[in-house]
Amino acid sequence: MQSAKQKISDLASTAKKKMVICRAKAEEKAEKARARTKEEEKIAHERRKAKEAEAKLDMHVAKEAHAEEKLMAKQSHYHVSQSHVPHHTPVTTPQPVVGHGYGHNHPAAYPPTATYPPTATGHHHHRHYGNV
Repeated sequence: MQSAKQKISDLASTAKKKMVICRAKAEEKAEKARARTKEEEKIAHERRKAKEAEAKLDMHVAKEAHAEEKLMAKQSHYHVSQSHVPHHTPVTTPQPVVGHGYGHNHPAAYPPTATYPPTATGHHHHRHYGNV
């Protein structure tokens, strides 16, 4: 669906560019007819070229926006929300493995888990390696 929308939008942008170029050529022709000197004719020609370049730039910017819209729609369609784990969550020590694990290990028989490594402030120290 987004591909079809992008193609239609791109075609509209191209049609708009062609319309602007056609209008610029007609304006150049009228300006050249009114021109009294070669310099005025040259100015009319350069003005047309500038309008054509601007129309082409606008078309490419619009096509870029259409491609980005398609990409964003595609990404939002496949985006799966993931639960975010905060950076400073305490790391707990694993429970000891006893028995065969078929429900005979009662959690009440073990002391509560401690965070590792505990510090006076309750924050964990992180080591950074490299050029940080």
